[in-house]
Amino acid sequence: MDGNARWAKSRGLPLSVGHKNGSDNVRKIAESCIEIGVKHLTVYAFSSENWNRPPEEVEYLMKLLDNYLEKETKPLIEKKVRIVISGNLQLLPQSTKNKIQVLEELTKNNQSLTLNVAFSYGSRQEIVDAVKKISLAVSEAKISLEQITETYLSQNLYHPEIPDPDLLIRTAGDVRLSNFLLWQAAYAELYFTEVFWPDFGKKDLLQAINQFNKRERRYGKR
Repeated sequence: MDGNARWAKSRGLPLSVGHKNGSDNVRKIAESCIEIGVKHLTVYAFSSENWNRPPEEVEYLMKLLDNYLEKETKPLIEKKVRIVISGNLQLLPQSTKNKIQVLEELTKNNQSLTLNVAFSYGSRQEIVDAVKKISLAVSEAKISLEQITETYLSQNLYHPEIPDPDLLIRTAGDVRLSNFLLWQAAYAELYFTEVFWPDFGKKDLLQAINQFNKRERRYGKR
């Protein structure tokens, strides 16, 4: 969900306003996904590399996450959205981790849409964490080396119940994956747009989906 800062700068607004509008847009796009019939939506809200940003910006983003968990999720809960948070959550304040636990438990049976918010997330770290779990299982003789397959590794990622993405959308013009869902996106269709995330609306989402529907997915076959 790129372009919050550039969106704010282009309007002569503080960076915090860009992040706030970007946060608000998550709910709008989630509601659009429900209307369209999309069942799973993963949004890249804060990467593991984002911890290296200026301390005041990181502090604001932590407060924004807290506010989102407390207030912005209520309309989605009413629409029966399941909400999960993926990432290295050990780096978050305990109060925030508690809120995440409560929210995930509260919405675990909702089925209109699964909204997966990747926060403090890095795909390489997710794969490393999966490898550590598998290595521990081997060392304790719970599994053999022969049992380690692509499927088994997938089952040890942060949220293995969420299917691999069909379509990966990146806003604001950058054309790279930036450590996002590297394992899961192996066969995802990629879609890049110049639109800044705060301006990315239902019309833009439909345009991306229409483009996706025109593509032929061969998975290496003819």
